[in-house]
Amino acid sequence: MEYKPTIGLEIHAELATESKMFCGCKNDPDEKRPNVNICPVCMAHPGTLPVINKEAVRSVLRVGLALGSTLADYTEWDRKNYFYPDIPKGYQISQYKFPLVSGGKLKGVEVTRVHLEEDTARSQHDDKTDESLIDYNRAGVPLMELVTEPVITSAKQAGDFARELQLVLRYLGVAEANMEKGEMRVEANVSVSKTDKFGTKTEVKNINSFRAVEKAIDYEIKRQIEVLESGGEVVQETRGWDVGKSATFSQRKKESSHDYRYFPDPDLPKMWVSKIAEFKDLKATIPELPEGKRERYRKLGFLQDQDIEQLVGDFELANLFDQVAVILNDQKMIKIAANFILNDIAGQRKKDPTWRLPDAAYLAEVARKYCEGVMASPQAKQAILSGTMVAAVNDTALPELVQKVIAANPKVVADYKAGKGPALQFLVGQGMKESKGSANPEVLKKLFQESI
Repeated sequence: MEYKPTIGLEIHAELATESKMFCGCKNDPDEKRPNVNICPVCMAHPGTLPVINKEAVRSVLRVGLALGSTLADYTEWDRKNYFYPDIPKGYQISQYKFPLVSGGKLKGVEVTRVHLEEDTARSQHDDKTDESLIDYNRAGVPLMELVTEPVITSAKQAGDFARELQLVLRYLGVAEANMEKGEMRVEANVSVSKTDKFGTKTEVKNINSFRAVEKAIDYEIKRQIEVLESGGEVVQETRGWDVGKSATFSQRKKESSHDYRYFPDPDLPKMWVSKIAEFKDLKATIPELPEGKRERYRKLGFLQDQDIEQLVGDFELANLFDQVAVILNDQKMIKIAANFILNDIAGQRKKDPTWRLPDAAYLAEVARKYCEGVMASPQAKQAILSGTMVAAVNDTALPELVQKVIAANPKVVADYKAGKGPALQFLVGQGMKESKGSANPEVLKKLFQESI
């Protein structure tokens, strides 16, 4: 019997609030200066008291609605006790027995819970001095933690789930969730077994990209199988991911919940969600989510799956497409506009990220002129990329241009008369060259057929 992998994910995401979770310090992930966004509260000075960030709570409740979860009415905060230099208080304020969100599903993966806590400081090791430096700017930043059920069976499924969650957080506007900045961190609990009973799990940390999530899980599955096949036992532990070696490595023995000595935080009030006015109409704040957008685009009938994913994953392109579609209200023209957006516009922006997207009304006009035969493809592309409408060859000038091409290519004309189809394409090509790409090839083709 083959080994069956079982994977559960724990995903942390920093929320994009103005201030930290329990104090008024600025929440700024882009701050380069160390230890400037700090105060006596987030530095745990004696006598200070935390105050709950209502917007952070609201953000997590909205995530719960997006996942189809059950929102708590009663919730409280707990102290999670452990001693590391990046925890100023010697404990982290988190949620244990009463999370804000329970249940739910995303990409077919069941969610156990979503709760709110404060982030830790950022540690950096200086190899030159062999010292560890700590930046407390991040200490106390609102941190959402989502825990899945152990129902994921492959590295790809885990990666797909994490990518989709990032999209949902961005659609809701609650987090940027950039993994390369540490704004979203994925930890994978991995075990293998030949039976329905779960094997011993290891937790893999320090994963900083979706690709690394998949590679780390695949490596850990393979490593655990090799350990078991050689007669050994998998040890429950926390392992890190070494990007350079593409391998996991042992960090420390895995703690259990009782090791943290959770107890309710006596400095924070209990919370009844239904009694707070700002939380009463949260459903009205939920926008169209990624899966809903995919379904809407599928119904158009002409977008390929990869095109749909490109639009779903890019707010600016999707908004431009949606606005143009409303203006045009014609499937043929909308399809042309989609091609311009997915190819020409997306390609130009990839070359130059500072390039400004065209206005929706302008792009709609270009698509309309192209469909009406007023603009050829090169001319339309030039108009889109330059932001300036290119004057088309006047239709009254085209017959003269056609006659000029016919006169210059008597042998090709004779071939066409003799039934050689490719000769016509050659003549159209010469006509496009003569018009410097501004003529419509279909109009030229028709004129050549009529004139020969």
